[in-house]
Amino acid sequence: MNRQGRTQLALGVILILLGAWFLLDKTMPAFHAIFEKYTEWPMNMFLIGAGIFIVGLVLGQPGLSVPAAVVAGIGGIFYYFENIGSYNDWYMWFLVLGFVGVGSIVAGLLGDNTAHNIKRGLNAMVFSAVLFLVFSSFFGGWALLGNYIPAVLLILLGLWVLGSGIYRSFRKREE
Repeated sequence: MNRQGRTQLALGVILILLGAWFLLDKTMPAFHAIFEKYTEWPMNMFLIGAGIFIVGLVLGQPGLSVPAAVVAGIGGIFYYFENIGSYNDWYMWFLVLGFVGVGSIVAGLLGDNTAHNIKRGLNAMVFSAVLFLVFSSFFGGWALLGNYIPAVLLILLGLWVLGSGIYRSFRKREE
């Protein structure tokens, strides 16, 4: 089966499954009750991101992991805002660049220009983390992370070191 045929097959199956989901949701109250908490705001953003990622896997398009990570990450930001009851932490939006970086790394690990995507993803994540920490310290105070600042910074530094090592090993393999 050629690429277009696989794409149509995957899209057809996804549409049928979505239609079955919506039909069961409307006709069976028990089904609706089970999945109600997952289809409410902002949890549905996570599901949409996961759906985009699955579509990318089925279609063989690892590049779809970037929009999947962005949508799921934005869902995470809204989930945070809903839980604290305030939308005043505008500097959280600097994390979106980090979500692009996560998606790039996943795309690279799935075989889409591996070394380039991992390097670009790590750079985006570090830049996003730096912007987030700088603006949160100026405008939100360090209260956002509380006593966890050193731990979070060490984790970010560890991710950077780990990612740089992975990037170097892929680069050497390609040469």
